[in-house]
Amino acid sequence: MEEITNKKHIERLSLTRVSEGLKVGTRKDGTKYSVRDDRSRYFFPDEWNNFYKSIKKDKQPIFDCLINTGARIEEALNVRPKDFDWERNNLTLAVTKIKAKKNESVGKRRSFTISSQFAKRMRKYINDNKISDESVLFEVRKQSVWKMLRNKLKKLGIVDWYNFSLHNIRKTHGMWLKTLISRARQGELDSDEICMRLGHDHNTYLKHYMSPSVFTDTDRDKMVNILGDVYGLR
Repeated sequence: MEEITNKKHIERLSLTRVSEGLKVGTRKDGTKYSVRDDRSRYFFPDEWNNFYKSIKKDKQPIFDCLINTGARIEEALNVRPKDFDWERNNLTLAVTKIKAKKNESVGKRRSFTISSQFAKRMRKYINDNKISDESVLFEVRKQSVWKMLRNKLKKLGIVDWYNFSLHNIRKTHGMWLKTLISRARQGELDSDEICMRLGHDHNTYLKHYMSPSVFTDTDRDKMVNILGDVYGLR
């Protein structure tokens, strides 16, 4: 079912709880919508690893891109080989969200570092599939990726699978980076860098990312294994 994000729409709905954490709304025209109570659900590393391994290998690259970049799905689906700087392990998101509230007519490009491990996987994927510089990396529809995510999580027995959307992968990326700030490695990652990477302002960053204390040291080690040596985290 389509997800409602407009508060005015939610107010017009007659909401009926169908399971813990999930509601279904019916509009006047009879259209049904799902409304999640918990919109800030993050993946724990074990949950992500189990999910990722359950995906067919030819479908894994789009999810690999989402968890390693924190890109919105629309941004990731517009990535092209020419957007990578292989020498510096940088990626530029050329197509980004247009923020009307900031009077933007075109989304601002974002460039940031990626791990050498992720860069190597993307380069192999591009070469194996003979993708030209001007072609998009992922020939798949947003709805198909979304369905894959939800169906796999449900099949894996994630109790609150309905709380996940593709945007939760983006939130997971930001939350993991925030968590790793608090752990001394080769250096600390400034919150300004995370905001720039995700295209957030500080208010949004503070509002949507919870305390890193929910994760254990073992969780943090697994996060680093997934995110690789980005920002020298290895």
